[in-house]
Amino acid sequence: MSATAHDSIKSTIDGNEVVLFMKGTPVFPQCGFSSVVARVLDHLQVNFESVNVLEDDGIRQGIKEFSNWPTIPQLYVKGEFVGGCDIIKEMFETGELQAYFKDKGVLADA
Repeated sequence: MSATAHDSIKSTIDGNEVVLFMKGTPVFPQCGFSSVVARVLDHLQVNFESVNVLEDDGIRQGIKEFSNWPTIPQLYVKGEFVGGCDIIKEMFETGELQAYFKDKGVLADA
């Protein structure tokens, strides 16, 4: 991973409470997995920064190295990698995600 990609990823994660690295945008997701995570965050009314990895191949490959996680989307909360689509979906369905956001001070009422 280039130093530029690493610095950009780190800066984005450090500068935002919740960041979703995804394919496409929340309004126009370019893959079903990214869409699922964006919809979960929207449903929970979580404000989040999104990064469209399709716009920069350095970021697209770099985020996988940064997190040591092979797939996209990737969700970060207060600098911590939470997981990809399957993990986020399961956490949401069990109520664990809502509790996690509440514990992190992201959601007032979960």
